[in-house]
Amino acid sequence: MSQNLFNEDGHTSETNSEEVKKDFKGLLGSVRKFTLELLEIRSNTDQIATKESIIADIPFKGHTSWILICSIFIASVGLNANSTAVVIGAMLISPLMGPILGMGMSLAINDVETLRKSIKNFVVMVVLSVITAFLFFYIFPIQDESSELLARTKPDIRDVLIAFFGGLALVIARAKKGTIASVIFGVAIATALMPPLCTVGFGLAIGKYGYALGAMYLFVINTIFIGLATFLVIKYLRFPMVRYANSKRRRRIARIASAVGFLVMLPAGYTFYIAFNESLFMKQAQEFLSETIEIYEFAQNGRYLDNLTKLEYDSDHGSLIEIVCMGSEEIPANVISSWRNKQSTYSRLKEAEFNIVQGGRDDTQEKYTYVAELYEAKKAELLTKDERIRVLEEEVASLSKAASKSIPFQEVMSEAKIIYGNLTSVGFAYQIQTDFKKTDTIPVFEVKWKDGVRQSQRDADQRKLSLWLKTRLQDSTLIVRTAE
Repeated sequence: MSQNLFNEDGHTSETNSEEVKKDFKGLLGSVRKFTLELLEIRSNTDQIATKESIIADIPFKGHTSWILICSIFIASVGLNANSTAVVIGAMLISPLMGPILGMGMSLAINDVETLRKSIKNFVVMVVLSVITAFLFFYIFPIQDESSELLARTKPDIRDVLIAFFGGLALVIARAKKGTIASVIFGVAIATALMPPLCTVGFGLAIGKYGYALGAMYLFVINTIFIGLATFLVIKYLRFPMVRYANSKRRRRIARIASAVGFLVMLPAGYTFYIAFNESLFMKQAQEFLSETIEIYEFAQNGRYLDNLTKLEYDSDHGSLIEIVCMGSEEIPANVISSWRNKQSTYSRLKEAEFNIVQGGRDDTQEKYTYVAELYEAKKAELLTKDERIRVLEEEVASLSKAASKSIPFQEVMSEAKIIYGNLTSVGFAYQIQTDFKKTDTIPVFEVKWKDGVRQSQRDADQRKLSLWLKTRLQDSTLIVRTAE
């Protein structure tokens, strides 16, 4: 037997529960209605005007061709100068979208004539763009491999997403009654069709066909997925089919478009996988360095050059971690062993080769040559990195000075033996001295004299030898003392 409980207003709890359910259903209905109205685009679509505007942008001739040539030149200059702002400016005036949207729309409505026209103008667009970029980079004297150029040679799954959602935004903007210029320009930037084509021309001009193939693949990805996005939006907006099309043909074309998109996405997914593993390797390598070499304190005049650290990821032939240390102080073997043990604790670094370039005073010339060659090799890459250039130039100057102070020991000792016949042996080494305010490296000669020579004669000869060496070697800091 049920029993109703009354509240102060005389309503039962069952009545309150029903009212709550009713209010909740009403709230869900309101949210659903608001969401549908928020995302609904069919009612505000101008199908006729959209189709006419897309078809009008397909041809490449006259003014459009010259606009394309000029925009390609501007983009090539921007990529060459590593200027993102200039590249964006070139994309704002680029007419590359027309044939791609035309192909997507014609596939959606089975307009074979528009499809043929779009493909023809698309080929013209690609050839004209690549030739223009090729001529610029072939003739222009500066052919640096800037980061803006290299960024377009290794596409991955992210490029697929950028192209697809960029294409969606562009077609939706085109379909709306009126114009949304800012959205169209924004998509032109996001999908980035021009930089890949410029990079193709760059790769061909300098003879690096791997760059050209990678950039062309990126361009193909963008093209296919912008076209696929156009196809899907036009189908969703229910644009009228061309009358001569039949249902079987329509389904076949839709399947072909989906299959092509999937096939292009597969290698992009593999590239993304490689890029993801490389990112993990770089992250762990940076952590490893920050926990080892970066916190290591050199007791004397050693120095770790973080700007010359080399991190290379190669899943096939083995990765590499190489650090460079300068100065006369060598890192102890037990410290290096502890670093290698630390390296083995990182999953992505276990198989990587770990090299430390270092050495004492005796290989100053070799280290100077190494840094000088490395500086020249990296000079183009570091053109926009003033701080790194400054550090490298200081290091090269320092090592050059040290190399110039290297003592021609054998030559000097041959002369000393002729001048001072009482000498029996001479030792030489650099000695590090400090007054706790500054540290100096002093050249020290230890000499032995013939037995039987009077002490006064030894002292006189040693003073003369000291003066002669300081004059001969142009170094007033050197010390001559008797070996014990």
